[in-house]
Amino acid sequence: MSEPPVDQPGRAAGESPLPPATGPAASKLTATKTRWAEERRFLTGRPVRTDHDRLPPGQHLVRDWPVLDLGEQPEVPRSAFRLDVTGAVENPVSWDWSAFAALPQTRRVSDIHCVTTWSRYDNAWDGVATRALLDLVRPTPDARAVMLRSHDGYTTNLLLEDFADAEALVAHSWEGRPLTRDHGGPARLVVPHLYFWKSAKWLRKIELLTADKAGFWERRGYHMRGDPWAEERYAED
Repeated sequence: MSEPPVDQPGRAAGESPLPPATGPAASKLTATKTRWAEERRFLTGRPVRTDHDRLPPGQHLVRDWPVLDLGEQPEVPRSAFRLDVTGAVENPVSWDWSAFAALPQTRRVSDIHCVTTWSRYDNAWDGVATRALLDLVRPTPDARAVMLRSHDGYTTNLLLEDFADAEALVAHSWEGRPLTRDHGGPARLVVPHLYFWKSAKWLRKIELLTADKAGFWERRGYHMRGDPWAEERYAED
């Protein structure tokens, strides 16, 4: 996969080039999805939502749960789990599994929508609501965005208001069972109102930022926000 030009959508002018496409970045899925962004695949041009719509434009319903990653599924035992919340916060924290599990727990049921066009309805999640997490770390007045960092090197960004959505949580269980390794266990983010690439698996760090910054897919032509109802699949959509 050739390197994109400096002014590729999703990268700020003057930003350093993307790292060479080796290791996880050279996976078949990464190359394919980068090509989709270049080709503007799956766009319908019908980003209109009515009160009766449940399936976003360009999506199809599945009953299984497809597994997508960068070619690596890190194994993170609970004994080694640590979640750091840092950056533009008044009270940075670092939780091991016992401390994370002791936080107030929440259940949410939500639909999820992947940018690769599949959607799955009625997923039951257990975990820590992002609003409860933010109450504990207290974002500074200039906090504007969040960068998520995963154990496989993956990163993705969200605006602070999207991270703090009422349905969002750091999940450790799905359908009453601990998240499996292939689906991001022991803990992953779930932000159901955005495309699911924003819901980072194998979460290790949440960094609050004073300005939005592109993550892994955003630097490869994908949208900075990713609203499925507005078909925000790719940069400048």
